[in-house]
Amino acid sequence: MNAAPSPTDGTVQSVARAFAILEELAAASGELPLAELASATGLAQPTAHRLLKTLQTLGYARQSETRSYGLGPGLIALGNRAAPQLAARAQPLLNELEELSQETANLVMLDGSMAVYVAQQPSRHQMRMFTEVGRRVLPHSAGAGKAMLATLSEARVREIVELTGLPRFTDTTITSSTRLLAELRETRRRGYALDEGEREVGVRCIAVAVPGAMPPAALSVSGPAARITDDMTRSIVEALQGAAARLAATTDS
Repeated sequence: MNAAPSPTDGTVQSVARAFAILEELAAASGELPLAELASATGLAQPTAHRLLKTLQTLGYARQSETRSYGLGPGLIALGNRAAPQLAARAQPLLNELEELSQETANLVMLDGSMAVYVAQQPSRHQMRMFTEVGRRVLPHSAGAGKAMLATLSEARVREIVELTGLPRFTDTTITSSTRLLAELRETRRRGYALDEGEREVGVRCIAVAVPGAMPPAALSVSGPAARITDDMTRSIVEALQGAAARLAATTDS
């Protein structure tokens, strides 16, 4: 739940409320009806409706045939502009990762408490993992999200978890902060993160943090678990680690 903040000095209430709506839609990873969206943000339905109509006009929200609301395509352009240099530098590396693995390669960044997909090279296969650029997901359920969380202090991870919670998406989603912290310690030890169908059933993801990236960033390869086998893990990890180091080097230069 992303309750709209109370007015404080220097805060424009309508802007804060609009962003509360966008954050709630992002956390839902789908569409929400007006009543549910208003309840989640603590807004009256007429207020939420007026804000949504404005966001629709600007292209930052959309309304489906069922009259539910989702994030609009205008946010993708904003997201691309928010980190254009890193995304541009990462694209050749993502192309190489896809060439090696023949699976979808992603660049993901941590934006506050959310993991945001900022660049991608889709797999050549018809059956593939696809998360649209600009999409925001909770980091505990994504390989790239866990790779980035592993670069943070445990105190900071606890702060994020307190804000977002640990909702369950599949039977393998981590829903305990104790287990999540243990998983992050294991991620740091082995040098990469794994997502074993924790957000989407049957999907496997391997991810590596970009050294020294600020805000935290990670490269990942994701696809059907039937194709990303244990035998492939070592070669994918080595490719991801090499790509992450090269991306970090271009950032420093």
